Amino acid sequence: MNGHALKRLLKAKEFLLIIITLAIIVLFYCVNKNYLSTDSLRGIMQAMSITGIMSIGVAYLLIGGGIDLATSLECLFAGVLTAILIVKLGISWPVACLITLLVSAFIGWLNAVMITRLGMMPFISTIAVSSVLTGVNLALTNSQNTPIPVESFWWGGGTLAKIFPVPFVIMIVLLLIGGFILKKTQFGRNIYLVGGNQQAARLSGINPARVRTYLYIINAVMAGFSGIVLASRMHTASPSSLSDAQMDAITASVLGGIAFTGGAGGMLGCFIGILLLNFFSAGLNMLALESYWSTISSGVLLVIALTVDYLNERSRERLLKTKPAIAAKEASK
Repeated sequence: MNGHALKRLLKAKEFLLIIITLAIIVLFYCVNKNYLSTDSLRGIMQAMSITGIMSIGVAYLLIGGGIDLATSLECLFAGVLTAILIVKLGISWPVACLITLLVSAFIGWLNAVMITRLGMMPFISTIAVSSVLTGVNLALTNSQNTPIPVESFWWGGGTLAKIFPVPFVIMIVLLLIGGFILKKTQFGRNIYLVGGNQQAARLSGINPARVRTYLYIINAVMAGFSGIVLASRMHTASPSSLSDAQMDAITASVLGGIAFTGGAGGMLGCFIGILLLNFFSAGLNMLALESYWSTISSGVLLVIALTVDYLNERSRERLLKTKPAIAAKEASK
């Protein structure tokens, strides 16, 4: 590795995040040697699989300049709907999952219509959808958990090589696919352009409303799939749990370098952000602290991530302002 490549590596946000994550792991391991035991690592991987799958859709949406505050409820609704289809209607689990994902896609489309067609603010419209889904979840389940037969979702609690939980492997595969689409396809380039500069996207022949419609659908489908995975792992569907998952997904994405204002970031940074967040939460749980400390720490991490994102955005704006001045000065010579 030459000196230039080494400097680029040291400046990379991903490299810094990896160093921070390793420091957190070493710190908690020094406190408790069981922190890196097989059972502990398996539990961390299980926990991060739900947030990780959800983060894929959240990351896509953030890069494209959008946001959905109903993601957690879309996740819970998917689990509830899948459970009802299997338990009460007797539908096989593959068909039930397919129906659930189609309904999730429809919810994402509705979000997109309200925002891109009707001109509603994303914060307001998705909060409204969140409220509706909360009521629907409670109505469908009569505010009770819905047990699912173990044989219906055998893969949710399964492992590969007796170490890697199946949901974790699914998350890794989806992250790789998501990263490939973002970096190697025209659709991925369109997402960055729409998130970074809508006017430039229009001048390039891109329809920002159409791209964001796809992004809201992708986000809802990923949320729906994470709900299916959660139900398969717990063998029950809850109408009101998972309150922190959405904020964790946003925190992991922004921590990983995805700009909250859109147009920057990638799946590698998102994955490292997921690792950092989950290893940190697992360390706090290992210390037997009250659960609210985990919530507080997640909030603090989100504030830090948003602050760094804001400073980076200001830095990019200053750079864009100085480039024309430098070019004009060079041209005058």
